[in-house]
Amino acid sequence: MQAATLVQRDTPDSARDWLLSAGGLLDRGDADNARTALRRAAALAGDDAPLYRALALGYRAAGMADDANTAEMAALAFEQRSALMLYNIGTSFLMTQRPTQAVQWYRAALRIDADLVAAHQNLASILELHGSPEEARLHRDHAYGRQNVFIDSAAAPKRTVLVLCAAATGNVPFDFLLPRTVNTRIRWVMEYASEDQIDRLPAFDLVFNAIGDQDVSARSADAVRRFLQRCNKPLLNRPESIARTSREQIPALLADIDHLVVPPAMRLSGAANRLPLADRLRDGGIFPPLLMRPVGSHGGVGLQMIESAAALAALKLEAHDYYACDYRHYCSADGYFRKYRVIFIDGEPYPYHLAISRHWLVHYLSAEMLPHAWKRAEEQRFLDDPATVLGPAAMQALRAIGQRMNLDFCGIDFSLLEDGRILLFEANATMLVHLEQFHAALQFRNPYVQRILDAFDRMLDRRAEVSR
Repeated sequence: MQAATLVQRDTPDSARDWLLSAGGLLDRGDADNARTALRRAAALAGDDAPLYRALALGYRAAGMADDANTAEMAALAFEQRSALMLYNIGTSFLMTQRPTQAVQWYRAALRIDADLVAAHQNLASILELHGSPEEARLHRDHAYGRQNVFIDSAAAPKRTVLVLCAAATGNVPFDFLLPRTVNTRIRWVMEYASEDQIDRLPAFDLVFNAIGDQDVSARSADAVRRFLQRCNKPLLNRPESIARTSREQIPALLADIDHLVVPPAMRLSGAANRLPLADRLRDGGIFPPLLMRPVGSHGGVGLQMIESAAALAALKLEAHDYYACDYRHYCSADGYFRKYRVIFIDGEPYPYHLAISRHWLVHYLSAEMLPHAWKRAEEQRFLDDPATVLGPAAMQALRAIGQRMNLDFCGIDFSLLEDGRILLFEANATMLVHLEQFHAALQFRNPYVQRILDAFDRMLDRRAEVSR
């Protein structure tokens, strides 16, 4: 491949240089460095359609088929000045857990159409999760100040569900719970709700309160309360039950359940306080080792372990609120940490997944479940027969937890201690349930996930029937 065929002369000099460099490297058979050069050219590509056409050629020559397809779509989008096409590129990255690339394309979409609500929405969600709350708020205000009711029409409607949402993070992920094949969804962002909207909402069969995080629900609590005072339709996940699931209230809510360990937790202000941090924690019965996380964070963002009194004394908190809780060592005898997830539908427990990791901070995506068949086999044994894996006492504890939480949809993350007791990590309504679409090796989970989705759908049928 000749380097000169990669790019026209009117492309930006810096990107042109990287493209020419990539061409020369490909001519010499140095594909690894050529790929690096192409990525650097892409980082400088701006909104230049011819440059993306050239990038697509380079990517294909370097064996980077997916990048070539993206570059070709971007070139077409910039040629047609289509913000929606750029938004769709961003969403494809977001759906495959690549938020940095998603941000790049959402920003490009907004350079073409500054009022594209969906791009503002998704960009705000990513920024909120990755430590830019003020910029996230600006995007939310821009989006929801223009529109805060969205209708997703079903292909073959079985019911219409009014979904009460928060603008920021903290919603129940409901795309799989309420598939658009049979559910027409009216999504109402409650921080921006107005009194006159109540009488102008389209007809609906039941209400699903998707504001599942007590730490974000306060911002929309008044609007939700005013609406529910006038609503006579069935309601799932009542706000008063959500309110009892904040991290510092869960120990009291689940107290005295046999075979369950719930570490003490408390909420702390990072603002100046006359009492030393260690004294404040001691008053709540919390001592190192302990875990600290910013209030409202999810997915381990900002979570840190404080292992000693010296580390606690040296800790400098930023000026916002935190949760602190005891850390209980839960490594299994084989040196691995296990995190189970169970989902409750109408109080009934369903196994959802098991992640097995060498690190105490266990997330399914980082636990290396894909490369290790033995991990997936152990997970499948749990999904097949949780009672055998966990034991009858743990299963009884799980059922008690589901009843105590009193939510139509919620979940629990936990481990199993050596003595067979459940060690609770968190219990709330914001648990993600989704079918595996991208990794064939993980699709053995889908029949078990479908059981959860089917149970949720049957519950919707029962509740909707009440209103007819």
